[in-house]
Amino acid sequence: MPKIVVNGITWGHSRGITPLFAAAQRFSEIYPEIEFIWKKRSLQEFADYPIEKLVTHYDLLVIDHPWVGTAAATLGVLPLDQYISKHYLADQAAHSVGASHSSYFYGGHQWALAIDAASPAASYRADLLEREGIAVPETWEDVLALARLGKVAVPAIPIDLLMNFYTFCIVHGNAPFKTEDEVIDRATGLKALETMREFYALIDKKMYSYNPIAVAELMSSEDDYLYCPFAYSYSNYARKGYSEFRLKYGDLVTFANGQKLRGTIGGTGLAVSAYSSHREEALLFAEMVASSDFQAQFYVQNGGQPGHRLAWLDEDANYITDNFFRDLLPSMDNAFLRPRYSGHLYFQDRAGVPLQDFLQYGGDAGKVLDTMNNLYQHSLYDLPALNPSL
Repeated sequence: MPKIVVNGITWGHSRGITPLFAAAQRFSEIYPEIEFIWKKRSLQEFADYPIEKLVTHYDLLVIDHPWVGTAAATLGVLPLDQYISKHYLADQAAHSVGASHSSYFYGGHQWALAIDAASPAASYRADLLEREGIAVPETWEDVLALARLGKVAVPAIPIDLLMNFYTFCIVHGNAPFKTEDEVIDRATGLKALETMREFYALIDKKMYSYNPIAVAELMSSEDDYLYCPFAYSYSNYARKGYSEFRLKYGDLVTFANGQKLRGTIGGTGLAVSAYSSHREEALLFAEMVASSDFQAQFYVQNGGQPGHRLAWLDEDANYITDNFFRDLLPSMDNAFLRPRYSGHLYFQDRAGVPLQDFLQYGGDAGKVLDTMNNLYQHSLYDLPALNPSL
């Protein structure tokens, strides 16, 4: 009898692909009649290629939560609340890491299970800080002082700059997207841009081509940079043997007004295609991977960064990652949740570009906000007419 073949698509870093390869192997040992084939794409492809084009080719899809508004509009993936028990979903909700689980709930339905959780965190080379007699930064002024020494690395591609813009809007008094009129009120937005301008003027220009993975690889392989104040966290680099040098992760620093910086929640969820011919098998696999025991043990042991809270509190998971999960749980619980309406990805994919231009080359901060507001308005009101698939 031929095997049932279930296809999945995820992203290409060890955090994204390795635990799913391992889970597929284990699943096939339990159910020999089912074979899972996982394919990977780059982090940039993961962000850029429309998921609505992938749902017809794959049974299982690892997705970003800002896409769920499109999921609700297109019905390309299954509303899991109609296929998975209320008891199971209640456990997921009760043990969410920050807003990870609820980030995939939109329009009255749960579109994915949070198998992976992340938000921006500080990272540093504890060995180098100790060797040079430098304390781990605790305040934003500490970060600026270290940046003036040329010792700070930070991802500065457009998407990461946009996420950091939200951080500085919040610490200056207002969260973005409170109204449909503008991304952020002008006074707060200008303060955020000025704070960013001061900081990024101190950073090596090569960072404008670095994403969080590139920064982690740089810091864990060379001794030029001691500290990164905010980048989406990767527990892999906190483990012995993953890279040449181990990174230590910690919470974001305190700003001048005494508030902790707040990052924007990331992570990924596992969704089941509405076009799948193997829904039962795909759902069974998804439930196994997102379960508390699997997340805390097999998933973490194979390089994963789980979405279930009990995994973040697990002693073994923290032992192998130098307390990565326990140390970052406060920043995860405090993280900001982005909008998820259908059309938001249009804004997200473009709004970081004027930010990067401003920080690299200078210009009028007010015009940056105007450009972002125009993109925001377009994403809210014009896209459905321009693109019926949205």
